[in-house]
Amino acid sequence: MTRRTLTHRALTRRARLSRTAALALASAALLAGCSTAADGADGASEAADAPASASSSPVRSPGPEPSGRTPGGTLLVADFGADTVTFVDPEKGPVDSVKVGAHPYGLVVGEDGRAWVATAEGVAVVDTDRRERLDLIAYETDDLGPVTGGEYRGGGMGIAIAPDGEHVYVGVNVPGGNGTVETIDTKTRKVTETTDVGRRPFDVDVSRDGREVYATDHDSFDVTVVDARTHDTRRIEVAPYGTEGGLGSWLKPHYAAVRADGKLLFPFEGERLVVLDPKTGKSVIEKMTANTHQHGVTITPDGTLLAVGTGPIDPAQDEGPSLTVRSKDGEEKVIPLKGPHEDVAVSKDGKTAYVTGGFTRDGYWNGITVVDLDSGDTHRLAAGARPLGIAVL
Repeated sequence: MTRRTLTHRALTRRARLSRTAALALASAALLAGCSTAADGADGASEAADAPASASSSPVRSPGPEPSGRTPGGTLLVADFGADTVTFVDPEKGPVDSVKVGAHPYGLVVGEDGRAWVATAEGVAVVDTDRRERLDLIAYETDDLGPVTGGEYRGGGMGIAIAPDGEHVYVGVNVPGGNGTVETIDTKTRKVTETTDVGRRPFDVDVSRDGREVYATDHDSFDVTVVDARTHDTRRIEVAPYGTEGGLGSWLKPHYAAVRADGKLLFPFEGERLVVLDPKTGKSVIEKMTANTHQHGVTITPDGTLLAVGTGPIDPAQDEGPSLTVRSKDGEEKVIPLKGPHEDVAVSKDGKTAYVTGGFTRDGYWNGITVVDLDSGDTHRLAAGARPLGIAVL
């Protein structure tokens, strides 16, 4: 990976964060440098919950029976703080929820309206029209341990669907070791391949032509490129600040977006955008302006990148939570947010962003911030229990 020379400010940040990392490594609770096992703003605990049933029979939470097709534009969020996904009217709030499995993380919706949800137990398949779970596909990966909660739980994290809809790819975290990407045939709902990747695959993406799968390996500072046909792999380092601090470092890749030209975009700290060419393994670094720790990203059809700022690592020097809206020519608008957030999706017309308040660290809340992308105006909307992943139906 090519790197630009570190600025004096970046070197200061590295030194400061190295001290933070050393303290983090001294704590058994901070195994991977991106969270503490603390209660959220609502007093919700990350204590382990009893595993939900792995039955493939439909499961719904109590509530009104759905009548007709779920309207387009409805939001679907993964409730990491519960065992459900919640359907949210973007104007009125929650309208229904469906039990899917323990501690759902990421989700993706196919063209057929089925949602695939990465839980601690397996991948849930949800019919979003009938609003019921159709299946729960158990993982084939070994050494996941007991079903638990918390950021470091074993099981599914990032998840993506192939452009042709024939396969789903889920990143599976193996506590204390390297993870995997499991390939699921969407017709048979069977795991057809398990591929070794790096540590804690926060995010999974697919190339525009469907030929490659990208696992963003948070704790190993890299992305694993998986050939979708042969399942051969290549690992490419993504570490614009270096890898100092190891598991205790805060400066790791979290989520990626695939640009129209095939390049992968990784935001870091509201300071640096790594633009990686997965074909050559080379990257360039572009300047960002939000100056805040960043997690979820998405990219719109016109090339606008949205990046979620979760808040400062060092409140004395860093800025608060925000949403960065970056045009394809690199101009940025930074919209302040109240409190930490995790992931983001955009309405079909490209005018509104929905930012989940679940967050993988303490300070989370049970809702979504709705952002008018033209005016920058925001308001909060109730939505599930500690929502992380989000999709617009």
